[in-house]
Amino acid sequence: MTAQLALSLSLAGRSVGILDLDLTGPSIPRLFAVEDAKVTQAPGGWLPISIHEADPARGIGSLGVMSLGFLLPGRGDAVVWRGPKKTAMVRQFLSDVLWGDIDYLIIDTPPGTSDEHISLAETLLQRTAPGQVAGAVAVTTPQKIATADVRKELNFCAKTGMRVLGVVENMAGFVCTNCSECTYIFSNGGGRALAHDFDVKFLGSVPIDPQLALLFESGRVPTYPAGTVVNGRDMSAPDISAPDEGPRESRLVDKYKRCSLSAVFATIADDIVAAAEAEDS
Repeated sequence: MTAQLALSLSLAGRSVGILDLDLTGPSIPRLFAVEDAKVTQAPGGWLPISIHEADPARGIGSLGVMSLGFLLPGRGDAVVWRGPKKTAMVRQFLSDVLWGDIDYLIIDTPPGTSDEHISLAETLLQRTAPGQVAGAVAVTTPQKIATADVRKELNFCAKTGMRVLGVVENMAGFVCTNCSECTYIFSNGGGRALAHDFDVKFLGSVPIDPQLALLFESGRVPTYPAGTVVNGRDMSAPDISAPDEGPRESRLVDKYKRCSLSAVFATIADDIVAAAEAEDS
């Protein structure tokens, strides 16, 4: 969800940073195929890993990431930390990463309300100017057992004074790779009902698309049967801006435009930006 939101904002011309605060399961480096990248120490802090530079001619903004995964010796190494060490790492990430001039910093957190969330909320309240923190985006799956957990997260936001920009319902159906029919294997509507109960915006439903997994895992450009239309876009039409030249031979941001979920997330990103800018004004 974080990766797709960042790619969508980048495609909209915004410069974006991702801070991966899922300390015990940092997955952002793997999603962007930069697990072997090394963080550079610069005067004043750490430099984030660049996924791609800005491309003004094509209206694409820059994207950089920072994660604990870059600091671990091996991909499978476990992070066995108690609360105080997690708190110190969160504070260091928020203060010592040199993001430069970016439009949005997306902070990816683990599920639930744990040490990472408490440290994040406290640090942001202490170190940011009023209005600088746009708010939180809550992610749920449709089942009642999932929405029950996310209710606690929304209550956490209320208690800490964190504005909620909206709710996204993930895994809202499965898209068949052969016929593009969407089947609601986990039911649907739970995210919309949750947003209604808390009087926050429902940002949209995101189905499971196996093509997205193939894109992140192998760099394969998504392909769809003829006539696959998502949010008014024909996803089966060829796109010369994202040639299928083999794994990782063209930019991920270009390939992502060929994914059906890019059409879904374009709308979600627009709504999040509108909500954030409405608060700023």
